[in-house]
Amino acid sequence: MSEGKSGAEKRAPDRPWLLRTYAGHSTAAKSNELYRRNLSKGQTGLSIAFDLPTQTGYDSDNELARGEVGKVGVPVSHLGDMRTLLDGIPLDQMNTSMTINATAAWLLSLYVAFADEQGASRDKLTGTIQNDIIKEYLSRGTYVFPPEPSLRLIKDTIVFSYQNVPKWNPTNVCSYHLQEAGATPVQELAFALATALAVLDTVKASGEVPEENFGLVVGRVSFFVNAGMRFVTEICKMRAFNELWEDITLNRYGVTNPKERMFRYGVQVNSLGLTEPQPENNVYRILLEMLGVTLSKRARARAVQLPAWNEALGLPRPWDQQWSLRMQQIVAYETDLLEYGDIFDGSKEITRKVEELKEQALSELAAIEAMGGAVAAIDYMKRRLVESNTARLSNIESGAQIVVGVNKWTETEPSPLTAGEGAIMVVDPAVEAEQIERLKAWRASRDNKAVEKAIAEVERAAKEGRNIMESSIAAARAGVTTGEWGTTLRRVFGEYRAPTGVAQAAVVRDSGALDAVRAEVDDLSDKLGRRLKFLVGKPGLDGHSNGAEQIAVRARDVGMEVVYEGIRLTPTQIVRAAVDESVHVIGLSILSGSHVPLVQEVMERLHKEGISDVPVVVGGIIPPEDEAKLKAFGVAAIYTPKNFQLNDIMSDIVRLVGTQSLAA
Repeated sequence: MSEGKSGAEKRAPDRPWLLRTYAGHSTAAKSNELYRRNLSKGQTGLSIAFDLPTQTGYDSDNELARGEVGKVGVPVSHLGDMRTLLDGIPLDQMNTSMTINATAAWLLSLYVAFADEQGASRDKLTGTIQNDIIKEYLSRGTYVFPPEPSLRLIKDTIVFSYQNVPKWNPTNVCSYHLQEAGATPVQELAFALATALAVLDTVKASGEVPEENFGLVVGRVSFFVNAGMRFVTEICKMRAFNELWEDITLNRYGVTNPKERMFRYGVQVNSLGLTEPQPENNVYRILLEMLGVTLSKRARARAVQLPAWNEALGLPRPWDQQWSLRMQQIVAYETDLLEYGDIFDGSKEITRKVEELKEQALSELAAIEAMGGAVAAIDYMKRRLVESNTARLSNIESGAQIVVGVNKWTETEPSPLTAGEGAIMVVDPAVEAEQIERLKAWRASRDNKAVEKAIAEVERAAKEGRNIMESSIAAARAGVTTGEWGTTLRRVFGEYRAPTGVAQAAVVRDSGALDAVRAEVDDLSDKLGRRLKFLVGKPGLDGHSNGAEQIAVRARDVGMEVVYEGIRLTPTQIVRAAVDESVHVIGLSILSGSHVPLVQEVMERLHKEGISDVPVVVGGIIPPEDEAKLKAFGVAAIYTPKNFQLNDIMSDIVRLVGTQSLAA
């Protein structure tokens, strides 16, 4: 007799989540080719990665954009780029996620303007803009404007969307990058929910949404989360998210429609935990992390995008992305996962852990509320993230947290997957020059009077407090560029520098592991006649500051005097600081892939200033072939993710400075 349910009892399987890969690079044309290829392989939604100039409101020919064009995503400088990017993709049939925050209103304007050109009805557009600026201040660094105008722009996109593109998610509260910055599950829950409250309270206070329609706004708030290796904890975290959101939307905002109270989220699993040593092990990590957000039906993601196994090495190839897509398809279509209800209902262990997470998250959330909410608590949350990340890295250094292939079982056979030319994708350096030429041609071909009129209207709307969206859509049609839109709003709103969290982070005092390095620093400082001074710099637009922060904190804890001014500095500013502060060593942190041109410029400027004897060390995701180039520029040492022992790095720096300074 065959096993299983009878035909009468068998339930239809659930529909799978949206299957995505996070993609975009080089140019709009190359990215469009990649999107079409991925969709033909069974991908069911788009997830667009934009390059750093686009994310921070600069055109490709801006000084700060040098070396960053097309590196971590696709450059979109104007409506023509958006047309090319989405050519042949019917927007009224596509669910599109755009990872964009400070310039979210602008990219949504370009998207809507192109949809209008296609003849796609606005009420059929489905997708998401991330549009979470608070986590940018805390973790990812692609912010532009201060908190108040940033929340106003988010409010504008929400009000516009619920009226004009009702199936669109106009804000996507993103705890993903909080975990990347070291957040514990409790911090991820509390900080993300605090951000959601700040956004919804801003919309409510504006009076622009009638009370009877506020549930529609709440129902379009979505979340983007991270799932790490402790997948039982991750399952419990997601169930806690669901239950906490249900309670908040019902009791704080009075939303009575259960559908509008649903916790709707997409996920990319943890890229932070992907390792450079033995990168083939990352395949198993990605699969286990995906299970944390798919196994529990009540807490299952609405959309899943997976990193590629080799993202710790560089830009994935199309084949690498295909491998991640196939992983999703195998789980969704070959297993019986979607044929059952929630397999964790009734579990005492799961219930206990969920309640524990909820209790701790509510306590943290209450503390943030007591400070005045998420905006008022930015300094506090940033400090807590830096401290949590410090603890995480310390556990890896000591071996208390095992990472296979990194701090245990490090012996390995050579991997055929990473051997040979073309093992990772490299963006052609010519891409930047070509993009700049296209941008110049775009500017030359447009009606400048129409552009000036459109920009003036955007500025008036910003100054007068009117919704920015319609004037931005009109500006997109007129040919206004991303940089022009960004410059206009910078004039009105000003710019912002987020706290680094380094100075406020608790100092590690009682640690035997640090004593030997402290003694080395003290000894060299005595010989130098003053305290060893270390400048940590982040050139370019890369806002992923976690590594730089941890280096700065450890350098401080071992007794160095640290100069760290945060992200988004030009090579000129870094060299000027090195001169003004009379530093003994410079450390550059670059994770965007733009290390070659930016480091080269720093080294050239140091030479012009006559301080080329100051040793420079560089950290980031740097392929071996680029290490040789950096060394040829005069870089003294290079550190990649495999160099996880921070004390060893500190000792190296002491040795380098001692050799250089005492020999001079």
